[in-house]
Amino acid sequence: MTSDDPCRFGVLTASDRASSGDYEDRSGPAIEQFLAEAITSPWDLVRRLVPDDQEQIEKALIELVDREKCSLVVTTGGTGPAVRDVTPEATESVCERLLPGFGEQMRAISLQHVPTAVLSRQTAGIRGSAMILNLPGSPRSIREILDEIFAAVPYCVDLIGGPYIVTDPKVVDAFRPPHARRPIENG
Repeated sequence: MTSDDPCRFGVLTASDRASSGDYEDRSGPAIEQFLAEAITSPWDLVRRLVPDDQEQIEKALIELVDREKCSLVVTTGGTGPAVRDVTPEATESVCERLLPGFGEQMRAISLQHVPTAVLSRQTAGIRGSAMILNLPGSPRSIREILDEIFAAVPYCVDLIGGPYIVTDPKVVDAFRPPHARRPIENG
């Protein structure tokens, strides 16, 4: 892949109220806004909105990775302890490997802002050559978390065979070790 190959991002909102039209989805657009500010390499976006139903979340995740060829899928919603909060279970079900450090760090970030962050069950994992990352449903929390953890995401995507993601260092400075692969330049 070259640095000109676009990365496909998937944004999946899991919300009973937003999927039924009772509530405006603000968390999916918050993720999209972050990506628009942070990513300078070519990219495009595929959005999905589903109810808090494990089977429907699993189906959407599989579709985004396997059919839509997203290299990164960021979910929002369904990460708490309520009965209908099943996004982590759906994510774990469709991933071959989990990345527990992301969940640990996301909770640590949120704990700096709210004591209820300990209730969050956010996780991350790998399906094929795609990374799936669970975020909470609050736009404010989404931004607080992405501002800090996204620095590790481009290198993770590199390691699992995805495209080379370039970020704006004024927004988030992607970290890659000195030995990390560089994109093949055209010309």
